[in-house]
Amino acid sequence: MNGDTLLLRQVSPSWVRGNRATSQAFAPTPKDAGQLSAYDGDRITAETSWRHFTSALGYASVGVLAVTVDECDASGAPARPDPYVFPEHVLIDFNGLTRAQRKDAAKTLARHANDRGWQFGPVGTR
Repeated sequence: MNGDTLLLRQVSPSWVRGNRATSQAFAPTPKDAGQLSAYDGDRITAETSWRHFTSALGYASVGVLAVTVDECDASGAPARPDPYVFPEHVLIDFNGLTRAQRKDAAKTLARHANDRGWQFGPVGTR
């Protein structure tokens, strides 16, 4: 991974308003232990990551948005490979941030991702 690497984030149907994802798509929940899962875009395509997430793992996703490694670093939530889950797995780590900083970082990352546009999908939202 390098600074320009796209980190592919699956978007739950409940996180979409209109054709844009809400900041919830980039905000860790308590079950996430302060870390968001993503896919390394240098190692897998957006469509293949969506198929893996929805078919192999059995989760719901309407599509894939992306942020870069540099955008994560700038928001205070650095990304790192986590190939122990599966080879393309990446974690975006919010643990060094306060609650308010996490909220700001999620909004910033969502804005970057929405501005970049859907990398795959949205699927079944019409």
